[in-house]
Amino acid sequence: MSSRWQLRDGTLDLDRPVGVGIVNVTDDSMFEGARSGTPERAIEDGMRLAGEGFEMLDVGAVAARSGPPVPAEEEAARLAPAIEGLADRTRVPISADTYSPEVARRAIEAGAVAVNDIGGGTEEMLNVAAETGCGLVVMHIEGPPREDRPTPRYPDVVEHLKAWFAERIEAAVARGVSEDQIVIDPGLDFDLSVADDVEIIRRLGELRELGRPLYVSLSRKDFLGAVLAGSWEERAPAGDREWATAAATTLAVVAGADLLRLHDRSALQAMRVAAAIDAPRGAALV
Repeated sequence: MSSRWQLRDGTLDLDRPVGVGIVNVTDDSMFEGARSGTPERAIEDGMRLAGEGFEMLDVGAVAARSGPPVPAEEEAARLAPAIEGLADRTRVPISADTYSPEVARRAIEAGAVAVNDIGGGTEEMLNVAAETGCGLVVMHIEGPPREDRPTPRYPDVVEHLKAWFAERIEAAVARGVSEDQIVIDPGLDFDLSVADDVEIIRRLGELRELGRPLYVSLSRKDFLGAVLAGSWEERAPAGDREWATAAATTLAVVAGADLLRLHDRSALQAMRVAAAIDAPRGAALV
């Protein structure tokens, strides 16, 4: 199992879990507390997260929720200045949260060293990774982003993910992407039921059999709100999911997560304490 992630300008050490701070250059993301709105505000928010101890920033300019297509030029006009400003002002690596190959190229030119692709690793995005050498987060999804569709039923969701990722990794390598550039994200809340999401966290360690680091994006997600309320229809809003996120983060670390994409300092602290307690006996804690 690799303990490093190859980025465009070097490698990221994954001997311990890495906290990835979320920056949204949007005004409609699911959590109101993470809507930076403008590139200028996004730079401020990203600098704050870096100051709180996040070791990487994931910057996006299109909400993942269902909605009409956003033109690439509009997305890049928000995303690229935010990334450029953060690359100039912080020392942490920055990923671009986009499923548009055109926007990904613009983001890399602005200073991003990885792409967080919720589109599942299309051929065009694999070409971007192969040509630029950037890190690539490949997220499980069963169709185009931002489109509503019925949630599939899986006989065994973890076995499905293992087969799906194995195929995507093979496709990436065939197009010239090094395996060292790839980390995998099970895509919690995307084409998965609440039961699927919970089962994936329980069995997260099984995905390590694929030999790639695990990138887990669970912060304030809908499945946590459903668990809190005991109902999908009456799920707790994103603003009420902070401590549920901390609990899920702790369990994900113990189960084998290498990178955790998070909104809050509380979850970052939970990640670090969980990693310290779960570390091998005799490991340095500070």
